[in-house]
Amino acid sequence: MKQSKQCPKCGSHDIRCFVNDGFLDSSTKGIAVGATIFSNVSVERYICCGCGYTEQWVSPGDIQKLKQSSKAKPVNQ
Repeated sequence: MKQSKQCPKCGSHDIRCFVNDGFLDSSTKGIAVGATIFSNVSVERYICCGCGYTEQWVSPGDIQKLKQSSKAKPVNQ
């Protein structure tokens, strides 16, 4: 939805985006990759107002932080 501006599930173009800095209340904060809130990674949430489908995106610059975090476990392939 981020790139296409269209919901992959229902085809709606009524998409809303919530972006945070990782320091908001506990229900909308970013991903904790360290011991303090200052190490949180920002998350962009895209929500389809047609069907409720959601996507979450982390900025490319924060992906390395996630990879280095002991909290992020690799998924076995």
